[in-house]
Formats: sequence, C-alpha cells, structure tokens
Amino acid sequence: MINVFLMSALLVFVVVYWRWQTIQNILWQKKYQTQSLSHMDRQVLLTYMPIYRAMTDADREALEKHVVWFLGEKRILGRDGLKTNRAMELIVAADACLLVLKQSWPLYPNVKEVLLYPSSYYAPQTSTDSAGLVNYHTSIRQGESWPGGTLVLSWHDVLEGNRLPGDGHNLVFHEFAHQLDQQTGQTNGTPQLTSKQDYADWARVFSRAYTNLKSHVAYQMPHVMHSYGATNEAEFFAVLTETFIEKPAALKSYDPELYRLLMRYFQFDPLDWQRH
Repeated sequence: MINVFLMSALLVFVVVYWRWQTIQNILWQKKYQTQSLSHMDRQVLLTYMPIYRAMTDADREALEKHVVWFLGEKRILGRDGLKTNRAMELIVAADACLLVLKQSWPLYPNVKEVLLYPSSYYAPQTSTDSAGLVNYHTSIRQGESWPGGTLVLSWHDVLEGNRLPGDGHNLVFHEFAHQLDQQTGQTNGTPQLTSKQDYADWARVFSRAYTNLKSHVAYQMPHVMHSYGATNEAEFFAVLTETFIEKPAALKSYDPELYRLLMRYFQFDPLDWQRH
C-alpha cells in the first residue's frame, strides 16, 4: 500500500515537473485574464510614454496585458528615500515590456525586482591594475543590470528617456536589453535565439555592425548609434536596442540588414508606430 502511494506521488511529481510551465501558464491566465489597466493607468501612459500613444491598437492592448502581468510578478522598490507609486511602476513596466511585446509569459524570467533611485547614484567598484593590485572606488551610475535578477534604475533618467522618445536614449530599454542578453547565461551581446541559423545570422551581421561602429567612433565618422555602443558587444546590443526602437528610420537607412535582423528577433517593426 505504501509502495503504491509512493509510486503515485512520484508519478505526480514527475508530471508536474515536466509540465510545470504549462501549468504555470494556465494559472497565470486564470489570475490575470480578468485584470486590465484602469482608465487612469492608461492616462498615465498616454501622458508620459509617447511611444504608447503612437502604437497600433493591437500592440497597445498586448503591451497592457504584459504590464498587468509584470506588475503582478515583479517587485519595484524605491531606494535612497524614493517612495514609488502606481504611475512610476506603470512607466517602468511599460518600457520593459515593450522589448518583449511579442513574447509570451514568463517575461524576463530571471528578473525578480527593480530598484529605483531618485537620480544618478554612487556604486562601489573594483578594478585591478597592471601590477595586480585591486583598487576600490565609487562611480556614478544611472542604471545596472545584475544577472542575479535585480535591475537598478535612476528615476530621473527613466523619465528623461520617455520625455525624448526620438533621441536614441532610454535607460529602461538599455538595462532590460542587458537582461535579454543575460538569459543565455552569458553577457556577450547575443540574446536567446531559436535556431542554429538564427545564431549564425546574428553572429555575422552583429559582428560586422559592431566592428563598423568601432571604426566609425575611432575615426570620428558619422554613426546612428551612441558611441557608448562601441565599448563591448554587450553594450552594443543594449545601445542598438535603444536605437532600433527610438530611431528606427535612421537605423534602417544606415544598416538595412541589421535592422531586419532586429525585426526578426523582436518580432515587431517600430516604424509601424511612426505612421500613426
């Protein structure tokens, strides 16, 4: 009798373990299917997020569903005396969810919390010199993305990123792009793709574009992306994401093949939101 009970329990455990994602999705659908953003929530996004105003109705609806899920599953906490409110949480969540507009739940599975500072903040940093000596100092930062599941953002810069939707700078896009990059277990500018062909195409086009940006920056030649993207492959992907969403026409004209690669990955065309 005990053996039968143990075998049954083991069978249930195995089924739940292998089907957990499906079960989780069913639970999420049940939990969030009747929830939606309020009229006041939408007014906040209409006021502070120009891209939301310009989106198609279908894309706006998809984004709102993601925001509901994000706010139900992630923590957004204030730091340095900053008290968060619903409007602040909505803006951060909407910016973050825009990158994964066409993805299904769970979004950013590694992210557990977002820490908001009032403005730029000091962060401890270590560096090693040529003699092997470790130096401890502090640096001023606007944001960070930690592989362990925490993002840190300056609220002032979050607002600035939305206030100027066409300048190619958006702190939330930048830091959450790092999270997409980190889903592979590495931070190397290559997010999680679906096939060997996708990885091959990404390596070829991305490498060419990154090398091209470094050359343009070094020789002070014109370039669409911010020069910070030439720092390394991870920063290139983050800056490229900002540029793709905020300056799509310029990026498409500058490098059509790179633009098509990003459309294939993100599964949307930001130019659709500039025709309305």
